[in-house]
Amino acid sequence: MRLSLPSVLPAALLTVLLVGCTPTDDTTEDVAAPAPTAEEAPVTDSGLPHDALPEVPGGRDSWEECPYLDTAWVSDTNGQRTLGVGVDTRFDTPSCVFWSYPEEPHLTVIVRDMPDTDAAIRVVDWAAPIDTTEPAEEPEGWSGGRAGAGLVPDREGSLYAVQKDDRAVVVFTNQDQSLKAELVAKEVIATLGL
Repeated sequence: MRLSLPSVLPAALLTVLLVGCTPTDDTTEDVAAPAPTAEEAPVTDSGLPHDALPEVPGGRDSWEECPYLDTAWVSDTNGQRTLGVGVDTRFDTPSCVFWSYPEEPHLTVIVRDMPDTDAAIRVVDWAAPIDTTEPAEEPEGWSGGRAGAGLVPDREGSLYAVQKDDRAVVVFTNQDQSLKAELVAKEVIATLGL
C-alpha cells in the first residue's frame, strides 16, 4: 500500500494537535491555599499566658548564657556577682534568669512576642500595675511602668516593664532601685533591635 501526501498530511496534523493538547505530568495548577484556621494560626510565645514567668529546669545551678545579655555586664549593672544563669526557651525570645548568692534570682528578663498590642499591654499591666507604679516612657516609643522595691505587693525588689506594639519587655531585679531594671530593659531593646 502506497501512502500519498494528501492522506498522510491530515493524519500527521491530527497527531500533532492531540499531543499538544495532552496534559503532561509537570503541569501545576494555580490553586490558592486555604486560609489558616484558628487552630493553624501562628501562636506567639507558645501560647503562654500573659503572666507567665520563666522556668529554668536546673534553677540556680544552671549555667546557660543569655543569648542577648552579657553575664559580666549584667553583674556590673545590677551590682551583684552572677553565680548561675538560666534560659527559658518556651518564650519566642528566650527569657533569662540570673542568680547570685540569695535563693531568689537577682535579675529576671522577659521579652514577650504577643499576638497584638492589647495583649502586650496586659503583660505590662500584670508586671507593673498602674495603681502601684510610676510611668515608664524609655526608650522613646515604649511605655509602661516602673517601681522601686516594696511598692508592688507580692514582689521583691524593683521592676521596669514597657511595651511597644505587640512586644513587651519586663525586668525584675532584687535591687531597690528601678534604674538598674531600666538600664537592663534598654540594653535588651537595643541589643534585640526592638
